[in-house]
Amino acid sequence: MTILIGNDHAGTELKNEIMKYLTDKGYEVENFGTDTKDRVDYPKIGQKVAEALAAGEGDLAILICGTGIGITLAANKVPGIRATACFDTTTAHLVREHNHANILGLGARIVGVELAKDIVASFLNAKPEGGRHQERVDMITEIEKKYNK
Repeated sequence: MTILIGNDHAGTELKNEIMKYLTDKGYEVENFGTDTKDRVDYPKIGQKVAEALAAGEGDLAILICGTGIGITLAANKVPGIRATACFDTTTAHLVREHNHANILGLGARIVGVELAKDIVASFLNAKPEGGRHQERVDMITEIEKKYNK
């Protein structure tokens, strides 16, 4: 499984920890983020990762900024992307199971490294459920199509 990862300057340290965690677990990781603390604009990183994921260059993605919110907001502008910031393990697996999220957002200024690893594991180990959840995801896709003509 290939995980795309991107970050702004606030997320560099956490990104490095998560990349090591993922590679140690056997995942292939493609880095789209910055490797320095020099200022970069998180919308550009969110867009780049989301476009790559939508194009099939990876299976899932992780985005990291100070809160995890801004970078996922940018990613969600790309058709086919369902990105959300998570701050606990329960939300992380529910967004995969119920909302079929394909990008996990992490806030480097919000969660510590060990919690972030647990959140990532919860997200990656969850599988999208069908049934009523798929029906609602389809409704989200229809809204997206309406505004992306």
